[in-house]
Amino acid sequence: MKISQNARHFASRKALETPVVRSLAVAGLVRLHTRVFTKKADPAHAEERKDHLDGLFEATMDTYLEALRAGYSEAEAREITHVQANFDFYNHGWTEMMEFPGDELEEHYDRHAEFFSTWGITIADPLGEFEPEGGIPEAPSTPEKLDDPEHPHAEGGFADDVYVETEDGDLVVGGQEGPAEVDVSRAVGVDGDDVGDRPSK
Repeated sequence: MKISQNARHFASRKALETPVVRSLAVAGLVRLHTRVFTKKADPAHAEERKDHLDGLFEATMDTYLEALRAGYSEAEAREITHVQANFDFYNHGWTEMMEFPGDELEEHYDRHAEFFSTWGITIADPLGEFEPEGGIPEAPSTPEKLDDPEHPHAEGGFADDVYVETEDGDLVVGGQEGPAEVDVSRAVGVDGDDVGDRPSK
């Protein structure tokens, strides 16, 4: 699928990997993603989906870190979490929130099948073993939208790889290498006071 990648993504990765600021980064990233996707939702249903989205995105932070530990690049690991979210949106009939068309679900699953199967993730079970004990909050589905799905925010044709749009607007297949020096204070949810004057390693 097509995603963006910039210095803030690498800073957020570093923050998630740093215990002292991880909780701040998780909270900030969850707020950001829930805000972004509720804006894509049907306004009549956006509010009732917020708690579910908070739980979903918090769980995918663990997926992201596990994918990094498994050797996936930053872009690939983040794409995996977006694919999980789109599985969830599809299952709920929230087609207007999807980032790629529903007919590309299988292609996205197949490309990451090894990771997904390791962790029990399927299209029908987007979180697999990353689902927290007790699950995540429920939200009403709109299954009728699956009959004639509309995907106003989806970009099709990128199912064969991860396509990264850089800060300069270039499209790079597979993503970019992270910078040698990463400023954790640029991470979502983190500011300079949270990391003091320690240099990023």
